[in-house]
Amino acid sequence: MMRKQETSELTGATYVLAGSAICSLISLYDESAAAASFLALTLFVLGDAVAALVGKGIGRIKVGNKTIEGALGCFIFCVLIAGVVFPQLSGFIANWGGKLTWGQIIGVSATVSILEFIPLKFGKLVLNDNLYVPAVASLVALTIR
Repeated sequence: MMRKQETSELTGATYVLAGSAICSLISLYDESAAAASFLALTLFVLGDAVAALVGKGIGRIKVGNKTIEGALGCFIFCVLIAGVVFPQLSGFIANWGGKLTWGQIIGVSATVSILEFIPLKFGKLVLNDNLYVPAVASLVALTIR
């Protein structure tokens, strides 16, 4: 189940753990930061899985190692989860500070989907999206909250 490069490098799971740790640190700020981090991390973990399944299953339009179909699958799934499930979580809504608007839902979902789709590169260094997407999406969610 490991990717070829994971035999000689850190695994994706290691980066997810590190990204989750960053989200945990962000969540220590206050309850709204905890809600923003919970939303972003949940959307990333589930959306990333959907992107991989859709991209490998029906993806045809490739951009680098990713597919447009996978990115769209991620976005649609994130919007559905954030729009249908999260408003039902009374503890989340209380910590979020009120109603989760469609603008906020689309903003966080788009952030997760775009960052997951477009790798961050600094010269030859390519950052693993499992590390930075949850953290950046948490900060975006906190900002637009």
